[in-house]
Amino acid sequence: MEKENEGFLSTNIEGLKRELEDAGKNFKLIPSEDNSDEFVNFYFLGMYEGREVIYDAALYTLRLHHSSELYELAEHEAAKKFANFKGISYDEDENGNEEEIGWFITELIMEMEEEETVKVQEFLDLDTFHDYGIGLDASLNVEFIDDQVISKFVKEFNNDTLILDETFYSFQSEEEPEED
Repeated sequence: MEKENEGFLSTNIEGLKRELEDAGKNFKLIPSEDNSDEFVNFYFLGMYEGREVIYDAALYTLRLHHSSELYELAEHEAAKKFANFKGISYDEDENGNEEEIGWFITELIMEMEEEETVKVQEFLDLDTFHDYGIGLDASLNVEFIDDQVISKFVKEFNNDTLILDETFYSFQSEEEPEED
């Protein structure tokens, strides 16, 4: 017997409704050390196939999405070049080439940025087989994610007025300022 998705249960929906009303917001942040000014995980209420449901959303900046895509591509290339590469861990491996792999990936990312190899656009993906409610991943071309951006996103999503920018973008890493 399949376990019922608790994000569709009226008791959980009503509980979230009360929390949102008390907070005066249309979303509830999910506490996580991953939350930052470029990525936020939160719940909000919406409709899906005529039923009210809790959405478990991850919203991130297009810059972060671009960085993730670059890194994933660079890791893939490193795995092809280094037979013993299993993903970056910051301990030196038995062959002592952790530093070489790290430099390879860094140089590859810099080269791909310069050549604008990776281009990304705003997107929204729904996961209807999510553990809790409906999973939603979205990336927006904004400098940072804050309460105002989240609230506007939820409102436009629920009103079916969300318009995603179909332009493809490429980003450059921001140089770290050197300290004197």
